[in-house]
Amino acid sequence: MDKTNSITEVVRQSQRVFKGVRFDVYAVELPGKVGHSVRREFVAHPGAVVILPILDEQHIVMIRNERFAVGQELWELPAGTLEPKEPPEKTAYRELIEETGYQADSIQPLTKFFTSPGICNEMMYVYVARDLHLVGQQLDESEKIIVKILDWKTVNKMIHSGEICDGKTLTTLLFYQSQLTKVDEMDT
Repeated sequence: MDKTNSITEVVRQSQRVFKGVRFDVYAVELPGKVGHSVRREFVAHPGAVVILPILDEQHIVMIRNERFAVGQELWELPAGTLEPKEPPEKTAYRELIEETGYQADSIQPLTKFFTSPGICNEMMYVYVARDLHLVGQQLDESEKIIVKILDWKTVNKMIHSGEICDGKTLTTLLFYQSQLTKVDEMDT
């Protein structure tokens, strides 16, 4: 049995200690260094998407999202949790409309990453949305979101000043820009 299968088997033997609306928490006994076992907990999450809405060459759509867990409004890209058996691309189309009011004619995958693999199995699927047209926000009852159109120069200043401090947003913006740099380097 390879190491991945071994880890998967240990996780299968875990016990749910909390059932939530969006995630569950499990406890598992892992083998320690000298034959003792160590108890660990992890969050089991269905996965999520984050969308980079490109309005035009110079502008993107961002949101100011009230996040109760940190007691702040954060600058973010639109994002959301996958519904049961919902493909990530479908979630991206749905969440873009819900949070920004924009519908995209084109959504393309950019990358994916684990959000916090030390405590959670959440996979974040990243998409780029283009050819946007305004159809109106469809916020959930608890959401307080303001939509803003920002130019790339402003976004980069906000990244470097720390004004944008949401991990999924930083990862997406910087990864996207690194891909543009990579393409530019290939052209020269």
